[in-house]
Amino acid sequence: MKALSTKCFPVIPTAPFHYSEKGESDVKKKGLFLMMTFLLLFASACSSSGGSGGSGGASGDGQVTLRIAWWGSDKRHEYTQQVIDLYKQKNPNVKIDVEYAAFDDYWKKLAPQAAANQLPDIIQMDVSYISQYAQNGQLEDLGSYVGSAIQTGDVADSVLQTGVIQGKQYGIPTGVNVLSYQYVPEKLKEAGIELPENWTFEQYSELAKQAGSKDIYFDSSMAPDIFFNYYLRTHGLSLYNAEGTALGYEDDKLFADFFGTLADTMQAKGAPSPEIINQSKGILEESQIVKGKQIGEWQWSNQYVALQSVVDKPMELAPMFGPDMEKGIYMQPTMYWSIAASSKVKEEAAKFIDFYTNDPEANKLIKGERGVPISAKIKEAVSSELNESTKQVFDFVAQMEPKASPMSPPPPVGSPEVIATLADYVEQVNFGQMTPEDAAAKFRSEANSILANNK
Repeated sequence: MKALSTKCFPVIPTAPFHYSEKGESDVKKKGLFLMMTFLLLFASACSSSGGSGGSGGASGDGQVTLRIAWWGSDKRHEYTQQVIDLYKQKNPNVKIDVEYAAFDDYWKKLAPQAAANQLPDIIQMDVSYISQYAQNGQLEDLGSYVGSAIQTGDVADSVLQTGVIQGKQYGIPTGVNVLSYQYVPEKLKEAGIELPENWTFEQYSELAKQAGSKDIYFDSSMAPDIFFNYYLRTHGLSLYNAEGTALGYEDDKLFADFFGTLADTMQAKGAPSPEIINQSKGILEESQIVKGKQIGEWQWSNQYVALQSVVDKPMELAPMFGPDMEKGIYMQPTMYWSIAASSKVKEEAAKFIDFYTNDPEANKLIKGERGVPISAKIKEAVSSELNESTKQVFDFVAQMEPKASPMSPPPPVGSPEVIATLADYVEQVNFGQMTPEDAAAKFRSEANSILANNK
């Protein structure tokens, strides 16, 4: 059979887009994930046929051109450009071309670039996609750079291991974060609620309903894949099995109990209805907590600073619910830096990742926005530069780190489609279109069918 051309898809130039931390509605997310899965399947076939590649390169006069791509907010774009300018100042032989976008648009553009064998040299990679890109042969094994071009002597091995897939280091974490409940104490007091020191999932539901009885939302519910996986971990399980070939739990009662409780909380007005949530279109400024109608949000610690800034009131972070919270929580890379396998300037790309990870001056610009720094020395070096909300995040992560369990393996190939399928069924449960029990059975059937492709 004739090999597919490396030009299967056109390369679409990137441009900045408005960024929303939570992104689009679950229905739109499912469409995105399905399209990404389709494109990545073709990307694998296309890139296997070789090609010239579209990354930067070195010229005869010693000049080096790097391409770097990331997603994020305007704030992230601004300080990342400042870090790049600082790197170029210290390395005048290096030119850096940047490409950035909102989260959804980023992946829509990256997949065709992968198909055309024209990935940027340095790629900001998400935990949901790193396995797929790595196993498609599109990411470089960084093992030979770790400890040499990329210094990691004061980085915990457990953190580095989160970027290892099938024994190869495909990503260097940009930072770590942990799940939390981020709330406005003033609003909590208004609802007549005190958070228990070691609360349970059952207590959470009771408190949320108590808030709802006073016409105050406790939260805006929970991201299905992230928090269901946490809930499963508290039971000694996980969303995927170790091989990535099936779901990691057998008892569908776990699904029904978790999502049934969240749906009941919505019904009791402890969380906004799906219609109200969808009206905000994932825009933080349009959320109920910013409008003063909600106590808090369940999300990653690195999202706290942006939330507190927009809410513009004193806020705090609380640990996750239990029982067995210590089994559930883990230090997750906020994201990774990866290097394209097609890059012609891998050594320079590795040098930039080292600079981002270990340069004190650069990290005083970053201020932990991509997660608490993985370098112990850098954490200490930037501590005096942090504003109050960022200090809260650093302190909270430090408080949780000794209690955390090891992270589950990175999500397997096919996980974006599984996540989208889960979001679809959860939305149907929340709208009252399906019982949690029926959704559990249908989700299991579809998810296992997707994951069986990894056998």
